[in-house]
Amino acid sequence: MKQSIGKYGIWNGGGLRGEDPSLAGERAEAAAELEELGFGAIWLGGSSSAANAAPLLEATSRIVVGTSIQSIWDHEAEAAAASYTDLNAAHAGRFTLGLGVSHAKLAEQYRRPYSALVAYLDALDEAGVPAEGRVLAALGPRTIELARDRAAGSIPYLITADQTARSRALLGEEPLLAPELKVVLESDPVKARTVARDYLAMYLALPNYTNNFLRNGFTEDDLKDGGSDRLVDAVYAWGTDEKIRARVDEFIEAGADHVALQVVDGGPRYSLPREAWRKLASLLA
Repeated sequence: MKQSIGKYGIWNGGGLRGEDPSLAGERAEAAAELEELGFGAIWLGGSSSAANAAPLLEATSRIVVGTSIQSIWDHEAEAAAASYTDLNAAHAGRFTLGLGVSHAKLAEQYRRPYSALVAYLDALDEAGVPAEGRVLAALGPRTIELARDRAAGSIPYLITADQTARSRALLGEEPLLAPELKVVLESDPVKARTVARDYLAMYLALPNYTNNFLRNGFTEDDLKDGGSDRLVDAVYAWGTDEKIRARVDEFIEAGADHVALQVVDGGPRYSLPREAWRKLASLLA
């Protein structure tokens, strides 16, 4: 899988996973362009599923499409397994099932998330989904170890380069490590951090993320008012082209095999920031 997705992918939480039929053509064109630009993977945010991935796979010939993440509470394991099998049969193994436990505030049935994830993987095993066809959104040590032992690797969301290095140490050399990294294509510090904080604020209301930050050396003060400069700068790439490239390289040097880049521009969540994707491709070339 590492070889097929390369170093860089695009994470998109809205536009590419949309279901408005009137925008299907635009989504297909955008996916095809991402493939042409050289990105190795498209990661679909939210509680995405194979149904969201299928049109993008049909519009492309090489790029991998993964869920990032499919919530285990929203999709029964047996149905997820059937969709996985069908998609990969039709598209030469290009669909990756990214799984996670979501958040207590977003899932009414949220109970004992680690045990529930283990049971879900057991059900996928029984249904014939291979470990190499799935990845886990792993933040804590136990889930990272689960990603090492029961999946192809980890696709952590909202982590730093330092945590990337610690995750690599827990995973070992072989499993995939593909963190998401937010990018603001703005060099003015005030403008860049304002856009970053506006978007980061919703994640700072979710204990899975805030607890992870506290585990990894941040303080309660770092979590206030949309995040301190220290926190914002650790989980975003922003600035000149050279500075953005250096931040992406920092994640690779810390042990990431692949970085899933999410453009944050202050626009609607369901937009397709195609010009920004073109710029990213250019500065990473």
